Amino acid sequence: MTDRPIARTAPIAPAAGSTIQPAIQPAIQPAVDPFGRAITYLRVSVTDRCDFRCVYCMSEDMAFLPKAEILSLEEIDRVCSAFIDLGVRKLRLTGGEPLVRKNVMSLIRSLGRHLSAGTLDELTLTTNGSQLVRHAEDLAAAGVRRINVSLDTLDPNKFRAITGWGRLDGVLDGLAAAKRAGLSVKINCVALKGVNDDEFHRLVEWCGGEGFDLVFIEVMPMGEIGADARLDQYLPLSMVRASLAERWTLEESDYRTGGPARYAVCRETGGRVGFITPMTHNFCESCNRVRLTCTGTLYLCLGQEDAADLRAPLRRSDEDADLVAAIREAVSRKPKGHDFVIDRRRRGPAVPRHMSVTGG
Repeated sequence: MTDRPIARTAPIAPAAGSTIQPAIQPAIQPAVDPFGRAITYLRVSVTDRCDFRCVYCMSEDMAFLPKAEILSLEEIDRVCSAFIDLGVRKLRLTGGEPLVRKNVMSLIRSLGRHLSAGTLDELTLTTNGSQLVRHAEDLAAAGVRRINVSLDTLDPNKFRAITGWGRLDGVLDGLAAAKRAGLSVKINCVALKGVNDDEFHRLVEWCGGEGFDLVFIEVMPMGEIGADARLDQYLPLSMVRASLAERWTLEESDYRTGGPARYAVCRETGGRVGFITPMTHNFCESCNRVRLTCTGTLYLCLGQEDAADLRAPLRRSDEDADLVAAIREAVSRKPKGHDFVIDRRRRGPAVPRHMSVTGG
């Protein structure tokens, strides 16, 4: 299946003087899980491929999926649109690295029609920043207003060690391009013990000066990356926050973006600093998210293996009835929360699939 730019058909305007009113679409019952949580946030991995090999995300000898298993851009558009019809208001594209997928901008432009129609509140993406110089202006033109950029260090040598072969200057150029395009930027920093824990103060200062939000994330036990490697990396964010408090005044904030981060405002810089704590204090009670992989597998929880195949109903018919039924059935099984644990008694990862496959 080859990816082609998605064809878009402009809406047909009524003839001049016509009294015919546009058809009003009937309201569709939103998808609600067994705990009464409406699913309003969909994260979609558009590819399992990436131009980096971050140490906490991928193994060095990653085996990528055959193309036949990957949803086409048209299929991704169709699944996203079905979720929007079922009440999703926020859509995030992820990877791997989403911007390395061929013709991905045609998908982003097509999904932007839901913003124009008022049926979607936000279309955004998480990226490593390597392709932003090429795509930042096009993203803004498509309706993207905010992006997350994964950046764990400001040291070029350390950056290359963390990312496998990434170039820090390329990412910094991309961030500058994002600012010029008017995109709001949130920096995601995974806290890694013995790796970047000496840079947290510098990151707070730098993000404050650049006007970027900064969010620290606890490393999660997903995918095999080597014996004890993730335990050695793990750093509770309670320790990170205590360290930051030695220099910065962090004042609690009720600012939310629809995701799991809890924010404070740094009085000295005026910037926001967030914390995502899946290990030390999970955020499951208010979870409104599901995740779709690039193969069409729907995961109801980042930290659970229960999933549903949406590719089969998607390809079985051009009508969406089976697809919508499969989505509803899956959401009806969404668990209350995850079971992430990191300790030396548990030798393997809590979840065998890598973060790059799941879509962050």
